Amino acid sequence: MRSPGRRQKLIAEINITPFTDVILVLLIIFMITTPLILQSNIRVNLPSSASGQPQEQARQISVMVTNEGMIYLENKATSKKSLKADVSRLHQANPNLEVILFSDRMVRFKDLVALLDIFNELGIKNLNIATKTE
Repeated sequence: MRSPGRRQKLIAEINITPFTDVILVLLIIFMITTPLILQSNIRVNLPSSASGQPQEQARQISVMVTNEGMIYLENKATSKKSLKADVSRLHQANPNLEVILFSDRMVRFKDLVALLDIFNELGIKNLNIATKTE
C-alpha cells in the first residue's frame, strides 16, 4: 500500500518497439511496390516475326508508338519535335546510338514513316524495329 503523502515517480521512457515495427512494415511495402511502379505502363501490341533475334546490349534508346499515335521516348511522352531534339542530342553524345522502335501493329503507316524520316535526318544508322517472335 501506498502512503497518502508519497507520490509515485513517473517513468518518462518512450517504447520504440511499436514504432520500429511500423517502420519495418513500411520498408517492406516500399521494397515490394517500387519495382512495380518503375515498370512501363505503356502497352504496345508488337507485330510477329519469324526471324527476329535479340540484340546485344549497346547504348540503346527505345521509342514507342501506340495505337492512338502517342510517342514515347524512354517511357516518357513526347512530341515529334522534342523527339527530334532529344534524339539529336543523344546521337551527338554517342554516334553509335541504337534506336529500337516499338510500334503497335495497328499504327498508321504514315506515323511510322514520319518517325523514320526523323531518324534518317539525324543520321541514325542503327535502327531496329521490335517484334515478338512466333
